[in-house]
Amino acid sequence: MVKITEEWDEILKDEFSSPSYATLREFLKAEYSSRTVYPDMFSIFNSMKTTAFKDVKAVLIGQDPYHEEGQAMGLSFSVPKGVALPPSLVNIFKEIQDETGADAFTHGDLTGWAKQGVLLLNAVLTVRAHAANSHKGKGWEEFTDGVIKKISAGKENVVFFLWGANARAKKPLIDGGKHLILECAHPSPLSAYNGFFGCGHFIKANEYLIKHGKMPIDWSKL
Repeated sequence: MVKITEEWDEILKDEFSSPSYATLREFLKAEYSSRTVYPDMFSIFNSMKTTAFKDVKAVLIGQDPYHEEGQAMGLSFSVPKGVALPPSLVNIFKEIQDETGADAFTHGDLTGWAKQGVLLLNAVLTVRAHAANSHKGKGWEEFTDGVIKKISAGKENVVFFLWGANARAKKPLIDGGKHLILECAHPSPLSAYNGFFGCGHFIKANEYLIKHGKMPIDWSKL
């Protein structure tokens, strides 16, 4: 049985006991024993270890972990301090600076956001080295869909950032009547100019949180 935190373990007990997760677990055991897989097995659930369910104010959905050495840390879009910023994160920071006037970011570790209530959740939580999407379709999607459904059903007034087609496919899982759904193109250099730049999502999110009596996110605080 996976142990994240007592709170998350109870909320996700049905996901962890599902046949889909049992199959995924056997796949992961084989992968970690025979391949290089990111992140390390102790960091797979870092998003939920860092952001308690009770504290979730926003959910930023990524696709799958970075697949080069030293990048993945179990938080969507985030890389450890000292690691070069991936292009999508460069564009995220650019949009924040354009919206808020924040100073230049000196590293890409987004733990500071997670500690403020931003759940940095990838749709797929593991990946084989040098092979993007290599763990797609192995069962992670069912698990993370369950996480999103639990947040939608069990919380009020959460902001969901859906950037790009993969994230936007999660929209039917979210109750738009009691949460804010922010959709646009992915921040990848291939698509950022098709609607990510100028989206205003970071300001819109904070306006919504303030309106509903919650502390806004300090996006400059990493």
